[in-house]
Amino acid sequence: MTLLKTLAPAAALIALPTLGLAQDEGPVAGVNASTDTVFILNSLLFLVGGFLVFWMAAGFTMLEAGLVRTKNTTMQLTKNMGLFSIAAIAYYLVGYNLMYPLGDWSVGSDETGGYLGILFSTAKLEAVGIAADAADDYGYASTGSDFFFQLMFCATTASIVSGTLAERIKLWPFLIFVVVLTAFIYPIQASWKWGGGFLDSQWGFLDFAGSTVVHSVGGWAALMGAIILGPRIGKYAKDGKVNPILGANLPLATLGTFILWLGWFGFNGGSQLAMGTVGDVADVSRIFANTNTAAAGGAIAALILTQVMYGKVDLTMVLNGALAGLVSITAEPLTPTLGAATLIGAVGGVIVVLTVPLLDKLKIDDVVGAIPVHLFAGIWGTMAVLLTNSDATFMGQLVPIIIVGAFVVVVSAIVWFILKVTMGIRVSEEHEVTGLDTAELGMEAYPEFAKG
Repeated sequence: MTLLKTLAPAAALIALPTLGLAQDEGPVAGVNASTDTVFILNSLLFLVGGFLVFWMAAGFTMLEAGLVRTKNTTMQLTKNMGLFSIAAIAYYLVGYNLMYPLGDWSVGSDETGGYLGILFSTAKLEAVGIAADAADDYGYASTGSDFFFQLMFCATTASIVSGTLAERIKLWPFLIFVVVLTAFIYPIQASWKWGGGFLDSQWGFLDFAGSTVVHSVGGWAALMGAIILGPRIGKYAKDGKVNPILGANLPLATLGTFILWLGWFGFNGGSQLAMGTVGDVADVSRIFANTNTAAAGGAIAALILTQVMYGKVDLTMVLNGALAGLVSITAEPLTPTLGAATLIGAVGGVIVVLTVPLLDKLKIDDVVGAIPVHLFAGIWGTMAVLLTNSDATFMGQLVPIIIVGAFVVVVSAIVWFILKVTMGIRVSEEHEVTGLDTAELGMEAYPEFAKG
């Protein structure tokens, strides 16, 4: 038995090169991957990355549930279940093909840079049990894996909006906004970069995994919603004093942050979009390491800065500092060194600590701090690409940030305003005081606990 255990690793190494011999195409097995192997590994990267990003939906839900008061917890859980499900269907019906028109532009072209894809075209998967020559893109990855992966990014954008508007928005107007966001707003602007549109072809815009395309978009939509919706009752006194409204469950918020941190490895690592070569796998591992250290840098920066500014560490700032570090590195997680990635994330943490009180001065009530994390740190991360990627240009980064911001601000403001004047977006004062769980849903999250 001892001899067998000793020989087993050697036998495995001897057998390893034979694993690819059954493939129909490709060079010598074990040296270069066959087309089948590339297709399988790329598809696998999309699927694994996709379910990690899906797990971020749980992270957003737990973070929000922890940072609202007990009387509004069930509403946040309901909103997050609703928004993810709506995103899945809206992206299938319209968003996916609107985001990836594959040269089929209704406005613009591949030569001049597309602006708008063909509307109302549902996503379609490959047939059951296809042969290699029937795959949509045999040299790359399966359509189903790509659709699944990209859908998760779309849903993430909607999750960002949910926390900002917590504790005073009605359920159904919010969900209607999510339909517009995930079917049209997000896919249209994402097509400008990731679908081969004009931000990519004309401006050379670099946004590896979406500091702008995903996070700033969610931040702009949340900002417009917060301005039109107004702050929570009692948040801002008439004399300008800010009255803190504390979350009910910091352990839950911390759990949500760690879940988001975990999911981000799929968010950034999967955005390498390839795992069929040694170089691709090495790059994915580099992205994982840089993503992790940027989050750590953001958390440490927030921890130290809150101690310096307030004399005590603020856990909620530390949590958001880690998330800001993750958002900051998302635009370019591959090219930085570990040291540079740490510093990029740390700046994100500083941004959160400084801009949360700035929003309060402006009387913009962001319950979970999503606007500093996703919008402000997203802008910083997009510009920080200039620090480590020589292909980036200043105007090539700045102008697309402005274009995407203007588009999302205008369209989001119009949608929020229409919802406000037609069906109303804010609950009544009585319902807000009572709590949305009881008033809107008739179901409490903690029925046996004393109310805070």
